[in-house]
Amino acid sequence: MKATIRNAPERQADPQQGEACGFVGRRHEISQVRRLLATTRLLTLTGVGGVGKTRLARRVSELLPRRYRDGVRLVELATIDDEDLLAPAVAAALGIQDRTPDLAALLIEHLADKQLLLVLDNCEHLLGACARLVQQLLRGTVRLQILATSRQSLGVYGERVLPVPSLPTPQPGDSTRDIARRDAVRLFVERAATIRPGFLVDAANAQAIARLARRLDGIPLAIELAAVRLRATSVEDLVNELDERLETPALSAGEAGPGTLARHQTLRATMDWSFGLCSCGERQLWERLSMFPGGVDVETAEAVCPGQGLAREDVLDLMMGLVDKSILCGAEPHGAGARHRMLETIRAYGREQMPAAEAEALRERYIDHYRRLVERLRVDRVEPGQTDHYLRLKPELPNVRVALDLCFARPGDAPAGLEIASVLWAGWLLSGALGEGRHWLKRGLALVPGSSVIRAMGLWADGLLAHYQGDPAGAADARECLVLARRLGDETALAFALQLSGVAALCAGDAEGGLTLLEEARTRHWARGDIHAAAVTLYLAALFGAMMSPDRAAGYGDELVTLCENRDASLFRAYALYAVGMARWEQGDWQETEAKMREVAAFWAAADDRWGLTQCLEVLAWTAGARGRHERAARLLGAAHLLWEAVASSPMRLRYQARSHQECAERARRALGAQAFTAAFRDGTRRELFRAVAYALEEP
Repeated sequence: MKATIRNAPERQADPQQGEACGFVGRRHEISQVRRLLATTRLLTLTGVGGVGKTRLARRVSELLPRRYRDGVRLVELATIDDEDLLAPAVAAALGIQDRTPDLAALLIEHLADKQLLLVLDNCEHLLGACARLVQQLLRGTVRLQILATSRQSLGVYGERVLPVPSLPTPQPGDSTRDIARRDAVRLFVERAATIRPGFLVDAANAQAIARLARRLDGIPLAIELAAVRLRATSVEDLVNELDERLETPALSAGEAGPGTLARHQTLRATMDWSFGLCSCGERQLWERLSMFPGGVDVETAEAVCPGQGLAREDVLDLMMGLVDKSILCGAEPHGAGARHRMLETIRAYGREQMPAAEAEALRERYIDHYRRLVERLRVDRVEPGQTDHYLRLKPELPNVRVALDLCFARPGDAPAGLEIASVLWAGWLLSGALGEGRHWLKRGLALVPGSSVIRAMGLWADGLLAHYQGDPAGAADARECLVLARRLGDETALAFALQLSGVAALCAGDAEGGLTLLEEARTRHWARGDIHAAAVTLYLAALFGAMMSPDRAAGYGDELVTLCENRDASLFRAYALYAVGMARWEQGDWQETEAKMREVAAFWAAADDRWGLTQCLEVLAWTAGARGRHERAARLLGAAHLLWEAVASSPMRLRYQARSHQECAERARRALGAQAFTAAFRDGTRRELFRAVAYALEEP
């Protein structure tokens, strides 16, 4: 699960949060947050849904990066429903590759000396897990600060809580000018102006607008939803509609009570009102689109949502209707397509409204769609378009998590969930989300006992990811997978089981045994006509075998490069070239290693593959040292060091890098002297990623 590294994030205009025309109000709250963050390490913004906690936290994160040497990082938790995925989400936001079983300890190690603000947004549904992780992080670090948003406090010792109020509303007797200055009115006017250009507060409409703002308790989301109605009605008629909708016993002041409960009921009534204003088809689509926490494109909506009275050919028009009503956010570009999303409060309301019978039918279509989607977007294929597949898959991962949860909620669907998690193995690997991948695989394996090909493939995927993490459990998976495959007599399962057993043997130091098993696996994959699995086997043999048997590893790598070039598989080819480069280094051919790494680094820079770039910069430091360019080597070691920290790893942890890293550093230190080496190394650590890559790609 890889989240984008964010430093004072700039977001696209969001019509549901008033961003289209800028941030409205909150000067006092921003001042309070800044003041409190000067004296506390944990500050939680609390308040009802729709009051603007997220927007306030994001605005603060835009204003404060200079206060924090290591920046501000935002972790969006609205799309995470499983508390076991909290730490991987934090790791992803920090740019840490999740390659260790003890992720909390890795987070503490990474953040130990960082001066950083970590923003945890939407904690309420993971309250206990957030509290535990926050407590661990604060205890294990010195200068880390955390800003959380939640509907209730985390309950952690030392926490300061700042309730986020509604926007100020006009008071009875305010003049037209005073009404126009109130933040609740300013937000309404800015949103209204996007619907009616030139809309302003004037003497004719001021009192109606003031009454509307008071009626909605100054709740930003409620104001946004109400403003949309100006497409079809006047301000005065809008206020009358609100009076009818909100004049209910449940919302009377005496029964609702003051403060939070009253505001919550106002928002709920506004949501009910907006829901009632939608057509029957729009209401159905709202309910069904609430199943997509990661947003949705039109193609997916048309594939999953029709049925039970909703026609496929109507979906696009209905989606546009929901955009017009600000239920769906406007299209956000993603690759070649565009996605629509809902605010979490609106999505939660839609889920509540969905009838049980429709939810059951949608559940089956949802699982089936994502089962086919992950198969179609596999990145472990020797074919064109792998990078595009990966980029298309990433925004779908929150929705895939929903599909996995749906599968594992019922024993009968658990095999489908295990199959989805296994097919995604390469996606987990490329994104560095090994911990999340193994989380789902372990859940599936626990629910799919006995003898089946699906279980065998689940063991294979979990075992392979475990070996990348250095987890001894990978060897146990390999043994069980091989026994099960032989018991089943299934050729596919047996070929993959032999492949995993080969990797296990190589990781245990048995070069001959490991490569023999991998060659047998490759032969069996070829016999079945599975060129993709055969290519994966070649890659594993080249990578894991490079240090112990570089000649054979180079041969496997060269064969894989040719295969990838013949099939125009650019992503696969980059990994093949990296494996060949490592084998050439072990053979003593540093010139060829340098050429391979420079080519791969350029590709991975374009794809923003941080794990690959880290290793490339490391190896290019070695080749600079081999040239006698020790100052350059020290700078590249420094640049790589910064990236190693970001991915919470070290070349000393990787068997195929440790010796060469140590030798390179020692040679450079001897050649330059300790002081000059340290100066060059520090210069490298100060280079931003794009500058470090540009330096690495310069002619040596």
